[in-house]
Amino acid sequence: MKTFARLGALSALATLTPSLAFAHGGGPHVHGFFTGLEHPLFGMDHLLAMVAVGMIGARAGGRSIILVPLFFVSAMVAGALLGMAGIGLPSLETGIALSLVVFGAMVGLARPLPLAAAATVTALFGLFHGNAHGLEIPESASGVAYAAGFMLGTSMLHAIGVVSVLKLARWPLPVRTAGVATSLVGMVMAAQAF
Repeated sequence: MKTFARLGALSALATLTPSLAFAHGGGPHVHGFFTGLEHPLFGMDHLLAMVAVGMIGARAGGRSIILVPLFFVSAMVAGALLGMAGIGLPSLETGIALSLVVFGAMVGLARPLPLAAAATVTALFGLFHGNAHGLEIPESASGVAYAAGFMLGTSMLHAIGVVSVLKLARWPLPVRTAGVATSLVGMVMAAQAF
């Protein structure tokens, strides 16, 4: 019962804080390495997605611990390059919100997905996350520094997801519960995007 109460509280919090939900405002705030480094920490969509990607890789085990986050970051860079070229993906914010729904479900599954499936799905949504930021990165040296900081911040959150799963290996319920909570937050964000 406590688990459902916590999930409900988290969902209510996500509903009541729409301004924190999406961190893609663009504009003059996008500059410098440290801004890029901190950005994934202050957008709920980024924070949850990046930690979930690390959890997905860790749950699959073996090479997936490194390869799943690597595929995500690689696709994120590709999406950012598209955005910097002025090419925006359709339904961008909806795609990002759906990434939380899918990533949360992947974490919440009783059995982890095999490497090929996990890497493919995370890479697909990595394109959306990267594209959102590529569209707002300024064409300057500070934009390059921002991108480097953002990639480092993303990788650190992936590592937190990996460590969380490894430390909780004997207790899978909290990890799976975190997955369900992530999916619920994604559903709320998707509803707000419509």
